[in-house]
Formats: sequence, C-alpha cells, structure tokens
Amino acid sequence: MTHTGWEAVQPPGTGPEKAEPRRVVGSSRAANIKELGQPEVPEFQSNIHCLTIIGQIEGHMVMPAQNKTTKYEHIIPQLVAVEQNPEIEGLLVILNTVGGDVEAGLAIAEMIVTMSKPTVSLVLGGGHSIGVPIAVGAQYSFIAETATMTIHPIRLTGLVIGVPQTWEYLEKMQDRVIDFTAKHSRISAERLRELMFTTGELARDIGTVLVGKDAVQEGLIDEVGGLAQAVKKVQELTGQKSGGGLKQ
Repeated sequence: MTHTGWEAVQPPGTGPEKAEPRRVVGSSRAANIKELGQPEVPEFQSNIHCLTIIGQIEGHMVMPAQNKTTKYEHIIPQLVAVEQNPEIEGLLVILNTVGGDVEAGLAIAEMIVTMSKPTVSLVLGGGHSIGVPIAVGAQYSFIAETATMTIHPIRLTGLVIGVPQTWEYLEKMQDRVIDFTAKHSRISAERLRELMFTTGELARDIGTVLVGKDAVQEGLIDEVGGLAQAVKKVQELTGQKSGGGLKQ
C-alpha cells in the first residue's frame, strides 16, 4: 500500500480522546469583582448587605485605568436593590476612600441616609474628602483606631472661568457638603468650616486630618471600632426595627 499523502479523518467525537466540555468555575464571581468590586462572600444567606466604597469615587468623568475607583452608577442600583429586597434587613457600608466627585459622593450619601432599613458605616484606612458625608450618612458610624479622615475645602480642577460667579458656585457647593455633614452628625457647621480652613497642618493645602478617636471627639463619627462592632450594631438595629431578637 503506497502512501498518497492523504490521512484518514475521523468524525468528530468518535476518537479515543473525546473532548469534554469544560466548566468555567468562578467566572461569575470574577465578573462581580471586576464590575462591582464585591465577591459573593460569605455564601450563606445573610440578612446584612455589605457595600464597599474604595479608592476614588468616580463621577461623570471616567478616571484613568491605573486608578482604583468606585463607580456611583454601580452603587446606586445596589442601594435600590437593598431597599426593595425583603430578605435584606440591614446595610453595612465599609469605606476606604480618598474622596472624589462631589456630586456623586453626595448622591450616594443621600441614598444611604434616606433608606428605611438600618445602616451602619465603618471607616477603614481612610474616609477622606467627600467620603465624610457618606460615612455620616449612616444611622451609626464607626472608625478604626488607625483610620483617618481629611477635612478640606472643595477643589476644582481643569479650566476655570475667572469670574465671581465661579467662586459663588464653589461656595454653594461647599455649603451643601457642610450642611449635610452637620445635619447627620454631632459636629456643628461652624466647627466643620473651621476644620476645613485650618492652615499649617497639611503641606501645600488647607484642612485638618482627624485620626480615629479625634473624629469621634469632634462629633463626626459615633464610635471607634472595627468589623465585629459594626456587624453587631447592624444586628442590634435590625432586631429593634423588626421587634425581635438578634439574628444569629
């Protein structure tokens, strides 16, 4: 039998090495981490939803790829879902943010403060700038002993029209942040404005850095604590709202 250069071809699936379909494990979790920054951990059904605010709060402008951001268009639908889901009875907001877009941050803070379900916030690492209104927007707030909160005036980047109306607009926006923060915490608007315009504490800037217990003493945050205290507080508020005991 002479070799003609042709080889017999077996029909698909009839050979000894039949390819089995491979199941991609964890693809949905990877997608959740990529899009929402939130894996499905723990897997058991909990009555508390954990929401993370990390990196820079992204507003109407898309941040560069190297920036770690929290997109407000991802956060707001989650808050709506938490409010509507009868199986979720409380919300735990964990912050480690440098701040970001003022209007996006205030939008998230307004959503949190107007929720009917118990809300607790926990500042880890930092809750700077517009992260302050988000932290105080919860019914009860915690800050880690080593966490910091930077209080500073609103900044405007990019092209600015040098007219009095620009500065009046900035002043109005500043008042929105101050009024919201003072209304939902124990600090007065006058004291908050004083901290914002302090000189000599920040290099090349004005403002104040509050570390852990300093934020509590100033009346911004309710208590120094960590994860265990924050979860316990959510369970406590949830039990009070439902009229029953704490859920284990």
